Amino acid sequence: MRVSNINSLPSHEQFAVWLASPLGQYVLERERRFFDRAVADVFGYYAVQLELPGLPLLQANRMPTRLVAGLSDGCQLSCDPRQLPFPAASVDLLLLPHTLDFHPDPRAVLREVERVLVPEGRLVLTGFNPRSLWGAARLGKRRRGVPWQGQFLSLPRLKDWLALLDFEAEGGRICCYAPPLSSPRWQERFAFMEAAGDRWWPVGGGVYCLEMVKRVRGMRLIAPSWKRAGARVRQVAVAVPDRHSPHEE
Repeated sequence: MRVSNINSLPSHEQFAVWLASPLGQYVLERERRFFDRAVADVFGYYAVQLELPGLPLLQANRMPTRLVAGLSDGCQLSCDPRQLPFPAASVDLLLLPHTLDFHPDPRAVLREVERVLVPEGRLVLTGFNPRSLWGAARLGKRRRGVPWQGQFLSLPRLKDWLALLDFEAEGGRICCYAPPLSSPRWQERFAFMEAAGDRWWPVGGGVYCLEMVKRVRGMRLIAPSWKRAGARVRQVAVAVPDRHSPHEE
């Protein structure tokens, strides 16, 4: 996306333009690997990515219906993430690539996500970590420009919101430990911090990546009838030895 004045765009579209910069590519390279792994083995019928239509983050998934929804130009389905045009419990997988960072009402977005996901449905999201070198840079830049005007929701706060909506963590990681320097040469000099960060500063990376599952209280998953029948057959087939040995009579 090329525009003459990036500041004239909505925040989520400004962020999409920023991802093409050297620093944006540094973030995107690591997030792509996370999304590819997180969505590869999620099965169902409907998968939805909210915002960033220029990034096919669902390409590693094999569901028959995969689409991008949001307010950005280029989305297959134009809608506010707070008001998704899907019935309740109809979507199997939802991706939020920094969607919460650049939406004015992230809690409303999460409530809508909870509404449309099926029980045991998957939520995969990424966000900027304020408790990192990136958070410090954001304060230094007075929260101006891209991506520093984003909300940078803290991980404990976000997990509290998700817990209230009955989401449970299934996996995740922290990445982008190097300071947010625009020069590729300086990025290379700080490349050692990626491996060191995972070991010595595991919560201090600039980006967090989460895999969540929607749980439904009181719901009991019922196994297919053929499995239950097989279990009964196996129980009948178990041999029970006679309590009295013939040698004891």
